[in-house]
Amino acid sequence: MHLSAKNNGSVMLIAIFTIALLSAIVIGMLEMNTEELQLMRNQIFAVYAIAVAEAGLNDALAEIRNDDTWTTGFTDEPFNGGSYTVTVAGSLPNRTVTSTGTSSEGFIARAEADITVGDSSPYVIRIDNLRINE
Repeated sequence: MHLSAKNNGSVMLIAIFTIALLSAIVIGMLEMNTEELQLMRNQIFAVYAIAVAEAGLNDALAEIRNDDTWTTGFTDEPFNGGSYTVTVAGSLPNRTVTSTGTSSEGFIARAEADITVGDSSPYVIRIDNLRINE
């Protein structure tokens, strides 16, 4: 006795549907991983910009520590691939120092400090209020 099997293609349709479904899942996971990597890069560059802004703030405080009348500031001062711009406002003994840091990737951060300057050289500087990206 001879048995004949009918091949109507249903197994092939199931296989193609399964492959398409698995491909969609893999592509979705790869897209999510790509987005996560971009978010991580953005976070790193933003933190780098904050570090550049803080470097500008420290540079300005060093200048004020040597000369309490210093209000010149800095414009596009290069720092480790980025740059910072610093402005000094207010009158002695209270001043506000604002530093804007830009990373080499174009991210921008701002650090601002309200300071009180002592009355004898080397001038002691007290930071009364520090604001980052406000």
